Amino acid sequence: MADFHQNGNIAQFHNLRQRPIEELVYEIETFAQTRKISLVLPSLYSELEGPALSHIIDELSQVSYLHRIVIGLDRANEDQFRRARDFFSKLPQDHVVLWNDSPRMKAYMARLEEMGLAPDEPGKGKNMWTCMGYLISCADTAVMALHDCDIVTYDREMLARLVYPVVNPNFRYQLSKGFYPRVGGGKLNGRVTRLLVSPLLIALKRVIGDRDYIDYLRAFRYPLSGEFALRTGLLPDLRIPSDWGLEIGVLSEVWRNSGRHTVCQVEIADAYDHKHQDESEGDAAAGLNRMSTDICKAIFRKLAADGTIFTANSFRALKATYYRVALDLLEFYDNDAKMNGLTLDRHREERTIELFAENIMVAGHTFLAKPNDAPFIPNWSRVNAADQGLVSELRSLVAADNAEFEAKPF
Repeated sequence: MADFHQNGNIAQFHNLRQRPIEELVYEIETFAQTRKISLVLPSLYSELEGPALSHIIDELSQVSYLHRIVIGLDRANEDQFRRARDFFSKLPQDHVVLWNDSPRMKAYMARLEEMGLAPDEPGKGKNMWTCMGYLISCADTAVMALHDCDIVTYDREMLARLVYPVVNPNFRYQLSKGFYPRVGGGKLNGRVTRLLVSPLLIALKRVIGDRDYIDYLRAFRYPLSGEFALRTGLLPDLRIPSDWGLEIGVLSEVWRNSGRHTVCQVEIADAYDHKHQDESEGDAAAGLNRMSTDICKAIFRKLAADGTIFTANSFRALKATYYRVALDLLEFYDNDAKMNGLTLDRHREERTIELFAENIMVAGHTFLAKPNDAPFIPNWSRVNAADQGLVSELRSLVAADNAEFEAKPF
């Protein structure tokens, strides 16, 4: 597939299939004897009823090197939590369902909110942050992997390739980011990366000049992928957004804390498909409409934190430059799709570019109006500094939630 990124900025590993996957897994099993690996699955309850998650669990059931699986369960009532425990019970590994909507968890979050330490809004960011805190409290994991629960083309090889660079003690990588071709159903997918992030980064470089951070983000073939693994030493100091800027936020934090030489990207699949978001043109709080605004804000805030000065004129110039670059790239994408026998709805993609161009301005105005907003959830080091009992308490309340329903199974 065509590539419009600068890929020399970080280490990049392709899936060349020159080595049997069994050999890779054997090495991971050896490393995992002293460097335990845990997997986090942030899940909505509705995903238990979808087409992907049951197959994912079947695949994970055959993974021998995982020390623990933590399922962060969102939007579930008591009966649904019991059903979720039953659903995940087929996993042979040590696993726990972290019920984010339990009375205990809500009381815990209320205490954090009183202390100014709680996530601002529910969502994947909050779910991931809570699961991170749980793993920190366990204090027995060297590598944390995370992937989404809506991957309909899931294969356990994805996980092996994802964790290998960070579990191998002979490699220095702290973060491994997954990438893959974004095609499915005969269509060219990955709209937000193709139509927003790639042209936006090119436009930013033209408007504000060279920035190492821009080159860093452009090095990723799929910066918005939900699949990554990292060494858990990073977790206490990782500050992540609670909105759709999560993936960009994680990359930015590792850039800030460790530098690009500790980051790699790994091709983890030949084919990948998952649930697709609607554009939601009429609803700024939903779908790609909301996602695009949050991603823009995450990038603008990071650049501002590194010393870039933005003005209203900056954002007007950025919008115009982005629009021209995005349309130019769209022609390449259309040609690429035709060469590979894929379909691409040009009219719909141009409408999406128009939506994204408007949201660049929306994000810019929001940033200028509220430059002092704290966009990140406080990291777990700060939570621990505020009250050293909060981290261990999180583990205790998760255990209590599960023990309560152990006595009265579904």
